[in-house]
Amino acid sequence: MLVNMHEAKTHLSRLVARAAAGEDIVIGKAGKPVARLVPYAERTEPRKPGGLKGKIWIADDFDETPQWLIDAIEGNGEFEDKFLGK
Repeated sequence: MLVNMHEAKTHLSRLVARAAAGEDIVIGKAGKPVARLVPYAERTEPRKPGGLKGKIWIADDFDETPQWLIDAIEGNGEFEDKFLGK
């Protein structure tokens, strides 16, 4: 079943109940599908450690705190002059 955004907002409770019962509910905008309501399902198996290995990338400098932030936290006058106009 395809419903438009306005109808979905107006009848959300009813649509959620229908999706929970197994009906395929698709929400559209300008006649094109953009989202789907699906029933919630508990995970049947516990997650396995390392399941996302190789799929997530973290920048090399992720843990480095920028100097401007350190200055701001420590109340460095240069930071206040430059960014706060004091």
